[in-house]
Amino acid sequence: MTLGVTRRRTGELPAEVTGFIGRRAELSQLAGLLDTTRLVTVTGPGGVGKTRVSLRAAAQAAAGFRDGVCLVELSGLSDAGLVPHTVAAGLGLPQSDSQLDAVLDFLHERELLLILDTCEHLLDACAMLADAVLRAAPNVTVLATSRQPLDVPGEHICAIAPLPVPDPDVPTPGAADGDAVELFAQRAAAVVAGFTIDAANRADVIRVCRRMDGIPLAIELATVRLRALPLTELADRLESRFRVLTGGLQTSLSRHKTLWTAIEWSHDLCTPAERLLWARLSVFAGSFNVEAAEDVCADDILDRDEIVNALVALVDKSVLLREEREEREELEEQAGSARYRLLDTLREFGAEQLAGWGEEAEFQTRHIAHYLEMADYFEAHLIDDDQLRRFRALAREHPNIRAALEYALALPGRDGDAARLATALGAYWQISGRVEEGKYWLIRILDRFPDPSPERASALTARSRLHVDADLEGRQGIAMAERFGDKLLAARGYLYLLETYCLTGQIDEARRAGAIADERLRALKDPIGLFFLDSLMCQMYALAGESALALVHSARGLRRAAGRGEVWGTSNMHCMRGLALFQLGKYTESAEAQYTALTMLTELGDILGKAQCLEMLSWLAVSQLRHDRAAWLLGAADGAYSLAGQHIGLYGALTGPHQLAETACRAALGESGYDALYRAGIEYPLDQLVPVVTSDADKLPQARPEKVGADKADPLTTREREIAALVAEGLSNRKIADRLIVSKRTVDAHVEHIYVKLGITSRVELTNWLKP
Repeated sequence: MTLGVTRRRTGELPAEVTGFIGRRAELSQLAGLLDTTRLVTVTGPGGVGKTRVSLRAAAQAAAGFRDGVCLVELSGLSDAGLVPHTVAAGLGLPQSDSQLDAVLDFLHERELLLILDTCEHLLDACAMLADAVLRAAPNVTVLATSRQPLDVPGEHICAIAPLPVPDPDVPTPGAADGDAVELFAQRAAAVVAGFTIDAANRADVIRVCRRMDGIPLAIELATVRLRALPLTELADRLESRFRVLTGGLQTSLSRHKTLWTAIEWSHDLCTPAERLLWARLSVFAGSFNVEAAEDVCADDILDRDEIVNALVALVDKSVLLREEREEREELEEQAGSARYRLLDTLREFGAEQLAGWGEEAEFQTRHIAHYLEMADYFEAHLIDDDQLRRFRALAREHPNIRAALEYALALPGRDGDAARLATALGAYWQISGRVEEGKYWLIRILDRFPDPSPERASALTARSRLHVDADLEGRQGIAMAERFGDKLLAARGYLYLLETYCLTGQIDEARRAGAIADERLRALKDPIGLFFLDSLMCQMYALAGESALALVHSARGLRRAAGRGEVWGTSNMHCMRGLALFQLGKYTESAEAQYTALTMLTELGDILGKAQCLEMLSWLAVSQLRHDRAAWLLGAADGAYSLAGQHIGLYGALTGPHQLAETACRAALGESGYDALYRAGIEYPLDQLVPVVTSDADKLPQARPEKVGADKADPLTTREREIAALVAEGLSNRKIADRLIVSKRTVDAHVEHIYVKLGITSRVELTNWLKP
């Protein structure tokens, strides 16, 4: 029951939440480099817009890559050893024994643009991975962003400089003043309704942009102050502040110092509550929601009631970003799950403040406690109605889970918290397909607890749950748990042994482990353990060909699940129940069970589980003499196994029936007929395949165009089409925002994203595109 969850579809890029300004030369250079070279690193100082430019260039180049674009965000990652795991997750790959090999195997025959965003703190690991990809995957291009080059052979550098700022004494009649001034104008208009640049204020705007050295982030932070200060006063105060820093001399600061000073100034103008929250939020890696901010950051000085107001204020000051959500997540967002994040540079500043106040350890500890509570709840309520929702919540928090584990292993006296967190996440590691990462953390835990202890017992047992040396480590963990009086851990240890023995085809060992688990779990009246025992016993008996016993356990397990929202174990029972029914010749019931399993597995994002269902449905099709269907199902199953980093040969009980099905199809269809249908099944997009399978179709319909950020045939989402139609009616972005009851900034972002998707630059072109 090892599953894989795709957090971001290959080809999807995040929506731009503010208008994009200038950078024509850089985008042109990047377009040429992406077309002719295989490793491009976009370099530049913090706050200069490396990521923004790279994502815009990737969106424009995406159509040239058959298999799309994959964005891998590394800013929240601190452990270099997890870079291959993070890339695999970005590609939608479940984890395997050698994560780097799995990534390279997956990329070998693909034509794809791989973006490694924010590499400077993981430079060696990113360089090694990029070099390996270049050697192993001849049609993959790597686009990296970093404050310094990767220094890999074949690397081409695209340096992003600050935006050019004009001379205030040189008039430019009839011409634009350049990108920095245009950026100031756009952001200022979002802050002060009706703001425009004219002859009267042009010099002050240019003064601000020059003092900010043309650094986009610094300019954006400065424009926020227009809410409180007139433009002339804003420019004067900045001049005064920088004059103090340079001793009154007309000299420039380094760009890093300029940006840091702009951030310090924004920080000084925050209220005490906002400053506190800014610093405390720096312990989060990636994004977070309001509940997490309240749990981690609130105390006697900053109470929970102040958190939301301070969050909103920091968003208004452009310190925090409110993340754009996918349409499918809108209901969760309306329920209070909106997410926020600090830009990397602003997080670094907040972390410096927190460390300078001597409070870093305190709030890292609170961060650990929050995510430990989430993990403990998930494990303790594993078969409750909210299993899927809680799992998805954990998956969204994965960067913070990693950070919590790192904090716990780095802080003195917190090794026990690290052990609790890594072991409480046992089911999460399996369901999310992050088995290899789970092993990685548990090895680090075992290194901290070399002698017998409850923590070592838990870690050994959790490792066996992930099928690592189960016969050795699992039994050691069970014995140690018994020594320390943890009867529940020992009983579940036998459950994990049963699961491993099932997967490896050791049926006799599985029977013995199952019998002990049954006796102990019944004595403890453990509902979670007993439910999963039925699921695994059903699997064991079905794989052993003992169909009647498999059905007994599936019936009992499904009764336990009745009325619950449990998906993980239930999907496994339906799949294995389908296998048992097939063995008994009950083909209609078998298909229904497999269709039910496939639907649940789609909800979970379980690639390996889908492969097994498709495999068994192919056998069923052969038994019904539907050889066309069987052939493409066999191809689809093998494609899914490959995507999961597995192959059918790993599952001894499935290999024989697979070979019989293939032989029957070749005999019925001929070699060329079989190969064509088999190849069509492999190439058919897996996310489009499930409805075709469950409709009981014999023929594969034509696949919908692959997506690169959006469907090529209809590239706009429902919300984007709605906004595009209002644009075509002649409504301004402000009027569209009022009609849809959203912020103007949201509409600005949608319109800009529509332009990127359609390759257009004006409302007239958009109106023409919408015409039938």
